[in-house]
Amino acid sequence: MSAQLACYASDVPVAGTLRVELEGASGTVEVAVVRDEDGQLHAISDVCSHGAVSLSDGEVEGCTVECWLHGSRFDLRTGKPLSPPAVRPVPVYPLTVDGERVLVDVDAPL
Repeated sequence: MSAQLACYASDVPVAGTLRVELEGASGTVEVAVVRDEDGQLHAISDVCSHGAVSLSDGEVEGCTVECWLHGSRFDLRTGKPLSPPAVRPVPVYPLTVDGERVLVDVDAPL
């Protein structure tokens, strides 16, 4: 597969998230589309690598998202955990904006 419509840019609040489900080659992929505090959009796995809960329910600060359950922070550009208890990164997906359309490729994680 290639990039597919995830949402529209106006659907994602500043310093906020939007949970979407996209179809990948291996089935449904849960993605958090996140707008950081600078207004940039990112696509990251919606599943925390530590607690297996939704990252889209967490808080955005700078270019990070915090897991609401145990407080791990993930870099939105790399998926790397920046604070414990998470030690494994989460997938980050290529995202492009075409006009108002936000396109994400879940089959080509960065």
